[in-house]
Amino acid sequence: MPDTIQIDDDVLSRNLSGPIDKVDPSEAALFENNVHHEVFRRLRREDPVHYLPDSPFGPYWSITRFKDIVTVDSNHKVFSSQPSIVIGDPSDDFQPPMFIAMDQPKHDVQRRAAQPAVAPTQLSDLEALIRQRVCNILDSLPVGEEFNWVDKVSIELTTQMLATLFDFPFEDRHKLPFWSDVATTSDAVGVAGVDMEWRMKHLTECLEYFSRLWVERAAQPQKFDFISLLAHNDETKHMIDDPMELLGNLMLLIVGGNDTTRNSISGGVYFLNKNPEEYTKLKADPSLIPNMVSEVIRYQTPLAHMRRIALEDFEIGGKTIRKGDKVVMWYCSGNRDEEVIEDPDAFRIDRERARHHVSFGFGIHRCMGNRVAEMQLRILWEEIMNRFDRVEVTGEPTRVSSNFVTGYTDLPVRLHAKT
Repeated sequence: MPDTIQIDDDVLSRNLSGPIDKVDPSEAALFENNVHHEVFRRLRREDPVHYLPDSPFGPYWSITRFKDIVTVDSNHKVFSSQPSIVIGDPSDDFQPPMFIAMDQPKHDVQRRAAQPAVAPTQLSDLEALIRQRVCNILDSLPVGEEFNWVDKVSIELTTQMLATLFDFPFEDRHKLPFWSDVATTSDAVGVAGVDMEWRMKHLTECLEYFSRLWVERAAQPQKFDFISLLAHNDETKHMIDDPMELLGNLMLLIVGGNDTTRNSISGGVYFLNKNPEEYTKLKADPSLIPNMVSEVIRYQTPLAHMRRIALEDFEIGGKTIRKGDKVVMWYCSGNRDEEVIEDPDAFRIDRERARHHVSFGFGIHRCMGNRVAEMQLRILWEEIMNRFDRVEVTGEPTRVSSNFVTGYTDLPVRLHAKT
């Protein structure tokens, strides 16, 4: 259970002790108050393939166990990603197409066009640049003073990385995390009171900005940033003529490059502080950093869910999912599945098979930037350990209100220099 609970008692009691057929794990307040794991533990135990006939997002199935999530995620012929990967549909019907929310063959064509930007051959070229930027960020931090780690480190590092992947004008880089937050702030993921006209206005600004970049890149020799790759690929170079599809893919690439890394950077600091014996292990053996990175990504699960639509009847866990049904894979639950992961609620930086998690998904939609995300986190922690005795968390974090992004807006810390 969390340290502090500021959630309506009715929401919590209904989901933890009410009738199992009324449990609705999609309520954003559960995630904002960090009590969602209790609800998913109940579902895994009592009803791991769970049908809710009535919710703010309509009827849907919850897939909560690791192996069942892999089954659904790997079967793109039965479970379609179209038209969206989040649990709800926006109230204003504004749903730009993006390749993660497409089926074959179009999905494969568009993904293949963008993928060279994060291919293994690019990682070695990126590593030195990432390390230099990490060093610059860490060296600029105030030692001994309290500050917000999310703003000063998590957002800044991922913003600089996004600017590199898009070859985005560096002086305007802070537009990128703003657009990412706008893209993921929607009633379709349980965020209440969203001004959808405000959202549309800023996403239109995003489209206009990138459209100008597209025209510039198309007129230049091809490089290995996302925009240049898409603008020069024979299969995607006409995307500029379909503004909504271009915007959809921009939203996907911005959010994909932002949320996993950004929230795992914050989560890692928080988890080490909550588990000081693990911090002691890390200081004694910094070679554990790569393994710790995977454990952080599992424990944080930066994106809580992905949804599918059944294209035909399908039996799983003794239940029959009907053609047309909405199916939600709860990655955050699969990553705490007691049947697959030993003592899953424990944070252990030396956990065996730490990469055996569902945070990046499976099958054709597996996160294509997962190696870049892991590399950023690894380099960051290598340089933190070189500089600081400890990153001390001085208060509880403020979490995002969303059933999709499990993230932070504020994490107060104080740095202690090495003596």
